[in-house]
Amino acid sequence: MRYVDYIGNLTRLAVEMVNGDVPSELRQEMFRQHRIAEPGTERLDAFLPALRAAVEAASQGGPVDPVNALLERHPPLIRVDDHDGEGSAHLHFAPNGEDAVNWLGRSCAAALAHVVCGDPAVTIGRCHAVDCGRFYVDDSRNRTRRFCSNACASRTTVAAYRARRKAAG
Repeated sequence: MRYVDYIGNLTRLAVEMVNGDVPSELRQEMFRQHRIAEPGTERLDAFLPALRAAVEAASQGGPVDPVNALLERHPPLIRVDDHDGEGSAHLHFAPNGEDAVNWLGRSCAAALAHVVCGDPAVTIGRCHAVDCGRFYVDDSRNRTRRFCSNACASRTTVAAYRARRKAAG
């Protein structure tokens, strides 16, 4: 596994968590590989505001205070792991099997620190569609993605077309 892929996967996990998405295959696989049980709703609800603030800060390239607050509350415990097999050693920011919220906090805080510091391979954006506001990881070639989904992009395009037609009479 490439290190940037790990940062990207943790960033996608953070975005999925703050968006409140149904658990994806990535999320299920990350928890399974790292022997983490899905966190309980009450503990997750208490954790999400800090994660949301850090994701929002990373999407804007700063301020760094929300990311630092998450790092202070959940300091990474860097270790080398090779759970993918021989020759695939890579860094982890939390021990496998740790409490779910602690693991999420440590792992996502470290990944978001890379993003807010300008890791060029991982970029977070916020959807430009009216009334959306969801976050996304922009993995487009030139980092110019503006919408969280094709549905938001289409809805915005159709609304702009209708507005132009109405203005033209």
